[in-house]
Amino acid sequence: MIDRKEQIPEVNPPAGIDPLIRRPARLMVITYLYVVESIDFVYLKRVTGLSWGNLSTHLTKLEDAGYVSIKKTFQDKKPHTMIQLTESGREAFREYTDEMQQVLGNLPD
Repeated sequence: MIDRKEQIPEVNPPAGIDPLIRRPARLMVITYLYVVESIDFVYLKRVTGLSWGNLSTHLTKLEDAGYVSIKKTFQDKKPHTMIQLTESGREAFREYTDEMQQVLGNLPD
């Protein structure tokens, strides 16, 4: 009988990777925010494909962590929400990408 443990190479698990960012929806949101100065909520909803409530929930978690700032105003008597990645959010995303590159770089061929 073959010992399966011998067949599986040891890989450092991504335990140190920010759990807030690694969620697929939040990763998508932060990725869009990283490449722009700020983004409109409606546009972000459209490009991510998330529902109003789902996007709002993820943005609230990111805002609570200090990763995004949300500015709500009115334009022509209609609510207008702009989202911006904070410097803390930019740094967290850079750390996330660095950590992921290390994890993926250590995978066997």
